[in-house]
Amino acid sequence: MSTDDTTHRQGGTVTAVAAGGRGTTPRQVGLIWALLVLNTLGSTGAVTVVPIPRLVTQVLTMGALVLAFGLALLINTRLRVRPSAYLLLLTLMVLVSVIASANLESGFGALFRCARFAMFVGTLWLLTRWWDGTLTFVRHHIRVLAVVLLTVGLGALISPGLAFPDSYGGRLVGALWPLTAPQVGQYAAITAGLTLLLWLARRTDGRSAALIALPAIGMLLLSHTRTAAVGLVAALLAGGLSLTLTSARARKVFTWGVAVAGVAAVAAGPAVQAWFQRGQTEENFTNLTGRAKVWDALLAAPRTTSEYVFGVGLTDKSFDGLPIDSSWLAVYHEQGYLGVAILVAFLLTLVVVAALRPPSVSRSCAIFLIVYCLTTSYTEAGLGDASPYLLHLAVACALLARPATSEVVRA
Repeated sequence: MSTDDTTHRQGGTVTAVAAGGRGTTPRQVGLIWALLVLNTLGSTGAVTVVPIPRLVTQVLTMGALVLAFGLALLINTRLRVRPSAYLLLLTLMVLVSVIASANLESGFGALFRCARFAMFVGTLWLLTRWWDGTLTFVRHHIRVLAVVLLTVGLGALISPGLAFPDSYGGRLVGALWPLTAPQVGQYAAITAGLTLLLWLARRTDGRSAALIALPAIGMLLLSHTRTAAVGLVAALLAGGLSLTLTSARARKVFTWGVAVAGVAAVAAGPAVQAWFQRGQTEENFTNLTGRAKVWDALLAAPRTTSEYVFGVGLTDKSFDGLPIDSSWLAVYHEQGYLGVAILVAFLLTLVVVAALRPPSVSRSCAIFLIVYCLTTSYTEAGLGDASPYLLHLAVACALLARPATSEVVRA
């Protein structure tokens, strides 16, 4: 992939966008982003080829965050940050989490999660100096997620039995690092979607796009992650529609692609239905693989006034030992109605800002990420704590940011 061009020609002048006042993004930013992704990979999941104790994965992921924060301080020693409503609201979410966790209702682990959340948001604040509306962070995101998917592919080649375990219904999981099938599906969907948008906008060549997007789509299908599949389709439709305003290739591909996809969906209807059902009974399918039962129990549980307002503090996103699997209900449980209000505020802010930006490839990629996170938030948790979803939205913020400074030179 070629480096994003940050030079715009306007009326006989060349406007050079100088991110952070220096015109280039330090190479360390890519390393910091990789460390943030590593921190959000999680420490539980499938059985790996080489057994990794959970303590080791926790040390590695938390150490990655500490290192990322330290590197961010080193390259931004003057603590220059840019205004960000998204991060300001996330900072309020951290504050609510601390208040809710202070009574230790969820144990000392809640305070540890708060410290991690605060350091995560602090690192993003330090990186805002280089949020300039270019595709820099999109490329960082694709590269890092592609490496994660590469480990999944290598694990499948080395040990197919562990990569497609019966305990997960034969779904693709991480055999080198303990990634669950939903995680594999999420990373594959984001990687494929962003890569396809860059190809439609002629920001990458067809060979590079095929080498990344096609294997990613294959892994998504092998992971049998319905949430990620629906999120990818919805986000690509939204991002693609935005891109048709500025790209002739996007208009052509979108017109023919939607028609072909519609015909293919009808022709392959039984196969698509079988893929979505994953061999489950009708009852299990309709109650979202047991999620509805957990949600009903969570909503019916008695709460104090404080718990209604602030929640019970940060947990491992479970209720009575079962995963909540919903960002909205997880935030309600952990940060209360105040957390839900903050969640609505920062998502609505992102939607409004994206709608007001002029059409561009950056805007289209931002819309893709926002729509994907909105779509998957119903059955996936992660919008109220340090997670890949908050990193996706941080990339969207970087895409929607205006250039920090501009130097106009006569052509």
